[in-house]
Amino acid sequence: MKLTTRRLILREPTMRNAGDIVEGINNLNISKWLLVVPYPYTLKDAKWFINHCREKAKEKPRKSYLFNMELKSEKTLIGGCGISDVNRDQGTAELGYWLAEPYWRQGYTSEAVRKLINYSFDTLKLRRLIIPAYSTNNGSNGLAKSLGFKKEGCLRKAVVCKATGKIHDENIWGLLKEEWKRR
Repeated sequence: MKLTTRRLILREPTMRNAGDIVEGINNLNISKWLLVVPYPYTLKDAKWFINHCREKAKEKPRKSYLFNMELKSEKTLIGGCGISDVNRDQGTAELGYWLAEPYWRQGYTSEAVRKLINYSFDTLKLRRLIIPAYSTNNGSNGLAKSLGFKKEGCLRKAVVCKATGKIHDENIWGLLKEEWKRR
């Protein structure tokens, strides 16, 4: 499966991407904001993740859509994003993402997440999306707000980051289909 934007190709990971995933995510400045990503992040971790993505893609009905973000102009893997915890009965799902540090502050994550939002609402026919973000993650909280998500609450000491072992408060940002369509 592949989705495209003006500057990006969002495609499902394959084993040939393992080294690039390690190169991009094996950075504490990234993994400290991600719930289940270890640090250091090894080739073994990347291969496990790719196999996990393959297995999730086989589920019927499908509950997750996980993608590499590839920069069209350079054919370079620059991050990852996805739709997870898809609940078709409830019409809900969760969005997540990471971006290699050299590509921060250039609008790539926003571009990718906009595509995921449209895919979620238009193709998957969902009605509600959430983005969970550590309360101290200014970048992710800012992105959610800029995309029209509303802060619905803060779960106190809700999660433990695998990379650092630190306990975090987690903000929950929600977006309804009708809110997105009005934008």
